[in-house]
Amino acid sequence: MDTRETIVVVGAGFGGLKFVKAVDKKKYRVILIDRNNYHCFPPLLYQVASSGLEPGSITFALRREMRSRRIRGCEYRMGDVCRIDTARKLVYTQYDTVAYDRLVLAAGTTNNFFGIPDLEKKVFTMKTIGEAIRLRNRIIDRMERASACSDGPRRRSMLTFAVIGGGPTGVEIAGALGEMKRYIAPREYPELASSEIRVVLIEGSDRLLRTMSGRSSADALKQLGNLMVDVVTGKSMKNYTDGVITFADGTTLDADTVIWTAGVTARPIEITGAEPSYGPGGRLMVDEYNRVKGIDSFYAVGDICCCVSDRYPHGCPQLAQPAIQQGRNLALNINRGRFDSPFDYKDKGSMATVGRNRAVVDMGKVHFSGYFAWLTWMGVHLMSLLGMRNKLVVLINWIWNYWTYSAALRVLLRPAAMPLKSELPGNDKAAHCPANPNKTL
Repeated sequence: MDTRETIVVVGAGFGGLKFVKAVDKKKYRVILIDRNNYHCFPPLLYQVASSGLEPGSITFALRREMRSRRIRGCEYRMGDVCRIDTARKLVYTQYDTVAYDRLVLAAGTTNNFFGIPDLEKKVFTMKTIGEAIRLRNRIIDRMERASACSDGPRRRSMLTFAVIGGGPTGVEIAGALGEMKRYIAPREYPELASSEIRVVLIEGSDRLLRTMSGRSSADALKQLGNLMVDVVTGKSMKNYTDGVITFADGTTLDADTVIWTAGVTARPIEITGAEPSYGPGGRLMVDEYNRVKGIDSFYAVGDICCCVSDRYPHGCPQLAQPAIQQGRNLALNINRGRFDSPFDYKDKGSMATVGRNRAVVDMGKVHFSGYFAWLTWMGVHLMSLLGMRNKLVVLINWIWNYWTYSAALRVLLRPAAMPLKSELPGNDKAAHCPANPNKTL
């Protein structure tokens, strides 16, 4: 019999995958659970949404990754974790119930709509590959529909793209849409004038890129202006109904397409058997070793946890680097069998791209922008992608698009209708979620 302790890892993002790579598989039986059978690279989702990259370029099959030396020996289960019973040490998905001795939660975040009624059903988001493809189809559809529309007000509404949230994701998708307006539309949509297309970036605070330096904010604002993007700061969205955005000050904006990048919250998972402590954004409170406070053998890494320190009284920033460093540090502590190495986040800097030849980078007290910052941004993101094939495909796409503004990926592909879930064989979600203690792996 296998006498190793079982470690269940929920989430194959940056933190979860780094933990799986670093933990000793000879000492522990490791089971990785994720709703998708691939690892996704979220920083480039906006390029899928703007037709810059194909979805397969920023995803990597988990089972292929598990053939690599650093992950070999790990088991994979596809499933959406809906409940965790800390008393019985069981994890429930819609398919199975998995027992654990130790649990590492790295499930990440989801969109935060700040309590605005029904907003989730009306806006476009970019947290998953599916959402990015949906937004890509929407952008192309609006351009095609507007090209054949003779109603002036309706045409302007179709061609108004409002981006809510001036963080890195908002700035990047707004810049991509600005490039479309300035360079692509005049060539591919001769029926449309560039002046008819409006890209509006709306930020509730007084400046863009609040987590970066003031110089980065100013440079990003200037670069977006060069791409003909309208930037509005100090405005908070109150509601969105019938294609009209209503702001807190009573003003409105007609926009057929609203792209929501305004905030995130921890992915909600029901936890029973013990009551964890929650911090800002629904994040699980952890100590300096990433142990969930008040629950034995339960750990959390990445965006779903809040590790408070003197430098970060509200928790580490919800970025890739803290998740990667937390996953590695937790694995090393568990490998040693003792917790004597507290987590200390080493900030390697922040960056955001606004378009070709345009980016901003902060590294400690050093700030730079423009072409060199853009090359730095490309290099860092290429090195962070999994798989040599993905690196090469993305690099070739970037080089090709830089010189040609190629339209190869700007095609409208809608999935065919699928059978009803209730009529599909094996639709046993009700049988296993929230509980099916008789089927334990």
